[in-house]
Amino acid sequence: MLDFIRAACAVCPVRVGDPSANADEICAKIDAAGNAGADLLVFPELAVTGYTCGDLFFQRPLLDGTLAALRKITDHSRGFDGIAAVGAPLVLGGQLYNCACVLAQGKILGIVPKTFLPNYNEYYEKRWFSTAPELTCDHISARQLGFDADYDIPVGADLLFDCGGARIGVELCEDLWTPLPPSTLLAMAGAELIVNMSASNETIAKREYRRQLVCQQSARTLTGYIYASAGASESTTDVIFSGHSLIAENGALLKENEKLIDDDNLITADIDLGRIRADRLKLKGFKDSAAVYQLPAYRTVEIPAVNDDFSADGTLHPLSKLPFVPDTKSGRLQRCMDIFEMQVAGLKKRLQVTGAKAVVGVSGGLDSTLALLVSAQAMKELNRPVTDLIGITMPCFGTSDRTYRNALTLMEKLGVSTREINIREACTMHCRDVGHDISRLDVTFENIQARERTQILMDVASEVGGFVVGTGDLSELALGWCTYNADHMSMYGVNASIPKTLIRWMIASVAQYDVFESCSAVLEDIIDTPISPELLPPDEKGNIAQETESIIGPYALHDFFLYYMLRFGFSPAKIYALARRAFKDDFSGEEILKWLRSFYRRFFTQQFKRSCLPDGVKVGSICLSPRGDWRMPSDASAALWLQEVDRLKA
Repeated sequence: MLDFIRAACAVCPVRVGDPSANADEICAKIDAAGNAGADLLVFPELAVTGYTCGDLFFQRPLLDGTLAALRKITDHSRGFDGIAAVGAPLVLGGQLYNCACVLAQGKILGIVPKTFLPNYNEYYEKRWFSTAPELTCDHISARQLGFDADYDIPVGADLLFDCGGARIGVELCEDLWTPLPPSTLLAMAGAELIVNMSASNETIAKREYRRQLVCQQSARTLTGYIYASAGASESTTDVIFSGHSLIAENGALLKENEKLIDDDNLITADIDLGRIRADRLKLKGFKDSAAVYQLPAYRTVEIPAVNDDFSADGTLHPLSKLPFVPDTKSGRLQRCMDIFEMQVAGLKKRLQVTGAKAVVGVSGGLDSTLALLVSAQAMKELNRPVTDLIGITMPCFGTSDRTYRNALTLMEKLGVSTREINIREACTMHCRDVGHDISRLDVTFENIQARERTQILMDVASEVGGFVVGTGDLSELALGWCTYNADHMSMYGVNASIPKTLIRWMIASVAQYDVFESCSAVLEDIIDTPISPELLPPDEKGNIAQETESIIGPYALHDFFLYYMLRFGFSPAKIYALARRAFKDDFSGEEILKWLRSFYRRFFTQQFKRSCLPDGVKVGSICLSPRGDWRMPSDASAALWLQEVDRLKA
C-alpha cells in the first residue's frame, strides 16, 4: 500500500586477496542489513576479493577461493529476506569478468558483468577483465560455480530483476561515468531501482562530483539509485578508496555515509516507489525516449522469494510536515527570495505590456501584504513612481483595529497612493436591497462584503487606468476558500501558486533582507496576526473573532494533503499514513482524518472556481491554473476518495 522499499549499502573491511575472510565480513553485513529490515542490499565492486588485487586476478587460487566464498555468501543469504548484490571476479566462457552477482534465498539469480572498463590514469581494468559485450554465453549452470544444485543462472548486462514489488537494474562503477550509462537504458526498459557496485578512489573534490553524478542519474532515469563503493582497507599502494555510499531518489539524496574516508559502514533508506511511478506516469518524455531510442532486448529474471509488498513503512524516508517550506533557514531564505523575484518578474511583464497602474486591496493580512510588496518592487524595478501603485483599504463590519492600522502603516511606509473606502454603508444598503437581515451573520452576509470590495477595486482600476492585482493564494484556491467573483477574481494573481504555509516565510524573508526600508516592524506584526477573512464582527475586546483555521482546518495539514495529492497522486490511505507520522506531535489520528475528509470534499466541490482563474505566474511544482497544471471537470465525483477516507482507522 505504501510502496516503500528499504535499500541498504554495505562497505566491509577488506583483506585484499582473501576471499574467505571477506566472505565472513559480507555475511555479517547481510545479517546486520536483515536486522535493519533491508529489502535490497548492495556491496561494492569486487567485494569478495578486493578491487585492488591487480595481476593476482589471474591466479587460480584466488579465482577458486572466490567461488568458495561466493557459495558461502549465497548459502548464508537463506536467512536474509531480501535481495543482495555482491561483486566478484568470475570466469565465464573462458574469459574473466568483473561481475555483480544478484542473490536471494540461497540462490544466485543472475550475474551482470561490467559493460565499460576504465583503462586510463590509475585504472587498468582491461588488463584483467573483458567487457559485457564480449560474453559468449547468456547463462551458466550453478554447477559451474561449484554449487550442488543444478539450475541455470542468467548472465549478461541485459538482465532486469523483477521481484514483484519493483524492477531492478544493475551497473558497475565506470558504467555510470559514460555518456550513455547502461542504467539509462535499463530505466527506459522498466527498471525502477538501479544498483551500482563501485570502486571509486578518492581525490580532492571527487566526493561532491560523485554525489552530483548519482543524484543527476537518479533524476534523469526517475529511479532509486543505490551506490556502494570500495572502502579504505583496499590497497593504498597508489590510491586510496573512501567507502562512499549513497542512496538517491528522483534526484534527491536520501542518505550517504558521513566519513570522507571509511572502510566499514551500513546505510539504509526507504525509497518511495510511489513517487517514481507517479513521475513516470506524468512525464511523457520518459516513455517517448524509450520509443525514440531503440532499446536492446532485455531478459526478465523473476525473484519469487521476495514478497510483492515490501515491509518498509517509510520511516527511513525524509518527511517534512511543511513540504513546501525548506527545512533549513538558509534554504528557506533563498527559496523565498527566489520566489519573490519570480513574482516580481511576472508582474513587471504585465505592467510593461499594459502600461497600466496597479491596484491592490490591502487588508493588513498576509496575502494582501505579499501582493502589495511584489507590486511595489515591480514598480521600483521598472523605474516607475511607486505612486503608480494604488493601495485601497476597505474597512467594514469585521475589520479589527490591528489589521486596519497595519494596512495603513504599510502603505504609508511604502509610499504608495493610498485610499480608504469604508464599505459599511454600501453593504448595509445592499443587504436591504436583496432582503437580507443584516443581523444574520451567514455566508450571504460575508459574500456581500467580499463582492463589494472587488467591485470597488475593479471600478478604481477603471478610473485610474490600471488593473487589479489579485491576492489569493494556492491553499485558498485548493479549498475554494474565496468568494466566487470577489476575492476569487483579479486581472493578475501574483500569489496563485504560493501555499499559505509559505506566505508567512515569504514576508519574513523580505523583511529580513530589508528590501523595503522602515517596513520591518509592521511586517513582523502582520506575520503575527491570526489568519482571518475578517467578515464577521470582532469580539468584545476588538480582537479578530473569525479565525480561518478554526473553520476550515489547519493550513499545515491542508498544504500537506495538497502536496502529496497533486505532486504524486498518492491515495488517501498513503497520505493519511504520512500525515500521522509527520504530525504525530501536533494532531490526533481523528483530527487528521476529519480534516482529510474536509480537504477532499472541498477540493472536488470547488473546482468551478479554479476553472476560471485569472492569469498568475507559476513558481513551484504545483499549480492549479486551468491553463497549466490542473485540468479537472467541475462536476467530478469525490466518492472514491471519500470512501477510502471512511475506511481508514484513526
